[in-house]
Amino acid sequence: MTTNDLVIKNGKIITARETLEADLAVQNGKIHCVGNNLSGHQMIDATGLYVLPGAVDPHVHLQMPAGETTSSDNWATGTTAAAFGGTTTVIDFIEPTEGQSLMNAFRERKAQADPQAVIDYALHMTLSSIIPERMAELPAVIQAGMTSFKAYTTYDGLKLSDQDFLEMFRQVSRIGGLVMIHAENDAICSFATRELLAQGQYGPNAHPISRPAVAESEAIERVLAMASLTQTPVYIVHISTALGAAALARAQARGQCAFGETCPQYLLLTDQEYSKPDFEGAKFVCAPPLRKKSDNTFLWNALSDNTIQTIGTDHCPFFFQGQKDLGKDRFTRIPGGIPGVEPRLALVYTYGVKTGRLTLNQWVDRCCTKPAELFGLYPRKGTLIPGADADVVLFDPELEYTLTHEMLHEHVDYTPYEGFPLKGYPVMTLLRGEMLVSKGQLHARPGQGHFLKCDLPRFERRV
Repeated sequence: MTTNDLVIKNGKIITARETLEADLAVQNGKIHCVGNNLSGHQMIDATGLYVLPGAVDPHVHLQMPAGETTSSDNWATGTTAAAFGGTTTVIDFIEPTEGQSLMNAFRERKAQADPQAVIDYALHMTLSSIIPERMAELPAVIQAGMTSFKAYTTYDGLKLSDQDFLEMFRQVSRIGGLVMIHAENDAICSFATRELLAQGQYGPNAHPISRPAVAESEAIERVLAMASLTQTPVYIVHISTALGAAALARAQARGQCAFGETCPQYLLLTDQEYSKPDFEGAKFVCAPPLRKKSDNTFLWNALSDNTIQTIGTDHCPFFFQGQKDLGKDRFTRIPGGIPGVEPRLALVYTYGVKTGRLTLNQWVDRCCTKPAELFGLYPRKGTLIPGADADVVLFDPELEYTLTHEMLHEHVDYTPYEGFPLKGYPVMTLLRGEMLVSKGQLHARPGQGHFLKCDLPRFERRV
C-alpha cells in the first residue's frame, strides 16, 4: 500500500456541506482520502483546529493602474498577504487598454503575475467596449481559461451603454460565459458629485453622498432586466446596500440565473468612517462607498439565506500617505479602494460564525466553495474531496488577536479594520500540499502560484 505524502490528523474538517472529525491525506499535491487512522511520511497534528479548504477570493486588484498611480500590492506582496490569511486562490482582472486586443492584454497580465504569485490565481476579462474585433476574440478568451467577463455601468472609459450591454450579454450568453457587473447608475453619481462640488463640499465625507444607495439599486435592477432578456447568467459584484440585495432577491425569486457578492467592508463598516478628522476618512474611500448599519444587517441576512453567494474583498490598496492624499483638496481625486485580502477569513468567522449569523459550513461555502463553483474552478479548488488540489488551511478557532496594521502583510500603511477584536485565525496554509505559511512564518516563494484555467460554469435555474 502506498504511504501518503502527508496526513493531517485529529482536526475537525469543515467543508461547505459537512463537518467531521477525521484525518486528511495528501498524495502528489492532491487530496487522496479522508478517513481515520491514516498514515503518511509527514504527519501534522491538528488537534483543536479546523481543517478548511483554501479560501478563494473572487475579487482582487493587484498591481492595478488607477489614474496617475497603481494599487500598492503587487502580485508578490498581495498573494503573500492572502496566504497568511488562509487564501490560496485569488481571481484578478485584465483591463485591456484602448485598441489592445483581449488576448494580448491577457498575455501581458499573465507575464506580470507568473514570476511573482505565491498562490494560485485566475483572471476575469474586462469588456469596456464591444467593438467587433474584441467580440470576435471571446471564444479565444474562453479557450484560454477566462470564462467570466466584467462590465461597468459607470466610470469614463469603462462604462457600457444599455445598448452595448444587451449586445455584450447576447454574445457572452452564446458562449456560456458569466458576466460580472459593477452596478452604479452613472448619471446619478455624476449629478450628485457635481452638486456637492458646486456647494464646496470637497472632503471625504462627501464621497458616500456622491454615490447614493439608489444609484446601486437602480443599476442592479437595470442590468438584471437586460440579462433576463438575453438569458445571461449574471454576478453582481460588491453589493453594498439593502436595496441592491433586495433587487437581486426579487430576480432570483423569478427564477433568474443571478448571483451576488459582498465584502467585509460592507458587512462591518459604515459611512461614519468618512467623517473622521484629519482626512482619515480618505482611508475608506471605495466604490460603492460604505453604507448604513441597517445595510450591514441586511447583507448578513442575505448571505445567510443565500441571496448573496460569495464574500470577496475587492482588495485594492493605496497608501494613505502618498496615494490617498492625492485627493487632499477634492474627494473625487482620492484613489478608490481599500485593503482586505488578508483578514477576510478571520473577520467573517469572528463576526459571522461566532455571532450566529452564519454556520461553519456557510462560512466555508461563501469564502471558499461558492467562488470556486461560480467561476469554474470547482472541484479542483474550494473543497477537500479526493482529487481536489491539496489547498488546506488550519484555523485555530480559539486564537485571539486585536487586528492591527502591524500584524498584517498587505503592502499598505493602514488597515480599515484597525482595532477589531478577532477570535479565530489561520495558523497554517498549504498550497497543493506544499507549506506556504506556518505559525506566522512564510515558507512560500514567488512564482510558486500557477495560473488556473477556468471551466465554463454550470448553472441551474434557482426555482
